[in-house]
Amino acid sequence: MEKPNLQVHKPKKSWVKEARDWTVSLGVAVVAALLIQNYAFAQTEVRNVSMQKTLVEGQRLIEDKISYRFDSPERGDIVIIHGPESDKRLIKRVIGLPGDVINITGDGRVVLNGELQNEPYVKGRTFANGMEMPFTVPPKSVFVMGDNRENSQDSRELGPIAMSSLEGRAIFRLWPPDKFGGLD
Repeated sequence: MEKPNLQVHKPKKSWVKEARDWTVSLGVAVVAALLIQNYAFAQTEVRNVSMQKTLVEGQRLIEDKISYRFDSPERGDIVIIHGPESDKRLIKRVIGLPGDVINITGDGRVVLNGELQNEPYVKGRTFANGMEMPFTVPPKSVFVMGDNRENSQDSRELGPIAMSSLEGRAIFRLWPPDKFGGLD
């Protein structure tokens, strides 16, 4: 005995319902993208020379805006901070954490908690720039410097940076293509 050919026909969606579904999906995607951009990750462009040799002007980075909500920065992190002017953001390297004692020697080297630091990423010599040394990093603050030590507006001029001023941590280089990848 042959089975009858039963076909189930789904009712067609009206074009109005289809358009509404697409609009809702697109709206959800836009809202999700904006939330991610504002609260999780962002693209940042290097706009100065203070991080040379590591970063150069025009490079584009991915910034992690979440980590510091749950964890503290570490020495060596490349951070984005709110600068002294409200519209200015600075990219610097964390050198000292709360309680660390920083000293800069006469020959331009950094001593952290009594240990001479090996900083192969530094361009130029490090000077105190009028800051009294040794310097103890206060609670809830970090001491930051640019890698281009002779041309950087950083904690030597601005003082310690409040952790609440840390916008995020640079984690990945997008541009230029030949430098694509993680940060050193």
